[in-house]
Amino acid sequence: MYGLIITARGERMNFLRDWTAFEKSWLIIFTGVNIYLFFAWEDSLLGLISSIAGMLCVVLVAKGKISNYYFGIVQTSTYAYIAYTYGLYGEAMLNGLFYFPVQFIGMYMWRKNQIRDAESVKGEDIPVQRLSSQGWIKLLAVVAISIVAYGFFLKYLGGKSVWIDSATNILSISAQILMLKRYAEQWALWISVNVLSIILWIGALVTTGGNDLSMLVMWSAFLVNSIYGYINWSKMSRLQEQEAA
Repeated sequence: MYGLIITARGERMNFLRDWTAFEKSWLIIFTGVNIYLFFAWEDSLLGLISSIAGMLCVVLVAKGKISNYYFGIVQTSTYAYIAYTYGLYGEAMLNGLFYFPVQFIGMYMWRKNQIRDAESVKGEDIPVQRLSSQGWIKLLAVVAISIVAYGFFLKYLGGKSVWIDSATNILSISAQILMLKRYAEQWALWISVNVLSIILWIGALVTTGGNDLSMLVMWSAFLVNSIYGYINWSKMSRLQEQEAA
């Protein structure tokens, strides 16, 4: 038993070994805010679980760690249900029918391309790619057309805030695909998604009188993390290019 305790402590210390002070502080602050809202505003337990799992997921993505997908499984499944209860059908379908199964695909693809050396923690670091100018043009064209088409579909379903809902969904899918392929530019799309999602949830909470304020905290945390993720992945890309030269 004593040996198991030592092993568990060693794994926990190894897990946090390469975490910066910013990353630790970011996680502690937003987790604390969520717990406070849970008790002060009688927030839902499911919302609390979804928010904390989501924050752990995105900070691990920003660090290029495969373990992000474990928390992603929890976050996508719980968030899909919450969004459905608020009539945000686009968000519900995105998370339940796309994000959730993609977590398993992501684990496979990242493990297949992971960097295995003495410097990587548990072999979870992954090589970063960059989009070309032509790649950006094609991406934006597809995104614009898809937002319009999906917006009309959500309107047909009788959804709420259909255009913002459509934009967040299409941008999210595009960003997720870039994430699976390990492109640093995914973070530019995530920043847009997070800003739109904050607007979306403010409207949903005001119109329905809901108390899931943890959703706003979660998306605000995602916004901070997406900015940090863009900076960190750009840095990772430069370092990998220098090592390859």
